[in-house]
Amino acid sequence: MPREAVAAAARALAAQAVRLPELADAGTVAAYVSVGAEPGTRELLDTLRTRGVRVLLPVLQADHDLDWAAYAGLGALVPATRGLWEPGGPRLGPDAVLAADTVLLPGLAVDASGLRLGRGGGSYDRVLERLASAGAAPALVVVLYAHEVLASVPAEPHDRPVTAAVTPAGVHRFG
Repeated sequence: MPREAVAAAARALAAQAVRLPELADAGTVAAYVSVGAEPGTRELLDTLRTRGVRVLLPVLQADHDLDWAAYAGLGALVPATRGLWEPGGPRLGPDAVLAADTVLLPGLAVDASGLRLGRGGGSYDRVLERLASAGAAPALVVVLYAHEVLASVPAEPHDRPVTAAVTPAGVHRFG
C-alpha cells in the first residue's frame, strides 16, 4: 500500500476503534505499536492515552514471551529487535497484561469464527494462554485491514478466538 493509503487507513482505524465499547469503557488497554504496512495503531495509542486510558505495550523478550511497559507517548518509544518499537520505561512483567480490560492483537487475518492468524512466533499465543490460565477475560480485539477478514484461516489446537476485529472500514464481531 502507498504510504498515503497506510496513513489514511490508520486515521480511519483509530476512528472506528475509539467507538468500540471495549475501548470506550476500558481503564487499561494492552496494545502494540504497528510497524511497516501493518494497520496503523499510533494514532489510536495517542487517542487512548489522551482519554486517560492506561496503555500497556509489549516488550519482546529473548524467548519470544512478552513483558509489558506503560505507554508514555510516541516520543518515549525506543527501537527494539526485529524492527519493533517499545516503551523505554520500566518493565512491569509478563503478568501486567492481566490488568487489561481490552487486549489489542496484531494479526495477519481472522476468520468468521474469530480465529486469528498471527505471525507464527507464538508471543500472543502465550499472552492468551496467560490470560486464560489466570481466569482473566478481557475483550480480545484483532486489528486488521478489511481484506484480512476471511472465511477461514489455518488453526492449531491452542488457538483462541478473539471477540472482534476492527478495520478501517468497520468492526466485525465473533461468537
